[in-house]
Amino acid sequence: MRAFPVLSVCLAPLCLALIALPVLAGTTAKHARPGPQAIGTYEDWTAAINKEAGQTVCYAFTRPRSSSPTLPGRGNVVFTVTERPTLRDAVAISVGFSFAPNAAATLDIGDHTFDLYTGQRSAFAREGHAAVEAMIRGSEAVAHLPGPKGKEITDRFSLRGFEKAYSAIVKRCPQSKSAT
Repeated sequence: MRAFPVLSVCLAPLCLALIALPVLAGTTAKHARPGPQAIGTYEDWTAAINKEAGQTVCYAFTRPRSSSPTLPGRGNVVFTVTERPTLRDAVAISVGFSFAPNAAATLDIGDHTFDLYTGQRSAFAREGHAAVEAMIRGSEAVAHLPGPKGKEITDRFSLRGFEKAYSAIVKRCPQSKSAT
């Protein structure tokens, strides 16, 4: 976690996954470390599970198919949906640069446009459940992000395999009865 101090707690499992999944792929069960574990890869999406403060957290994530314009020095860009027993359908994009305070961004999926609020290096859907429903029916998500020096950054994400990855994380991290 120290390698990513500026990311929101919402994306903490994702950060661990980005570090640990390649390591886990090359380890045997005897030498596996506690941390994120892949559930599976579903076309362009990966599903993973992790424990965070004793709570099971599942997430599906992908990287952009394209980004424009190219932003020199831009960090990792990751689109994720996170499921916790008490917090469902948290949709976020780790954008790889810092937003200006109170920056506004949008996410287009099919005929739907979703407002995103920003914090440090991430953008979050205000209507996560509606965004997930559109992602299940859609083929592409396009994020419009206010970049440095007033340039708009456009990231395009494939939704191929999202429905299967989403089903996998919902199954592995069911909603708690107290949250219903």
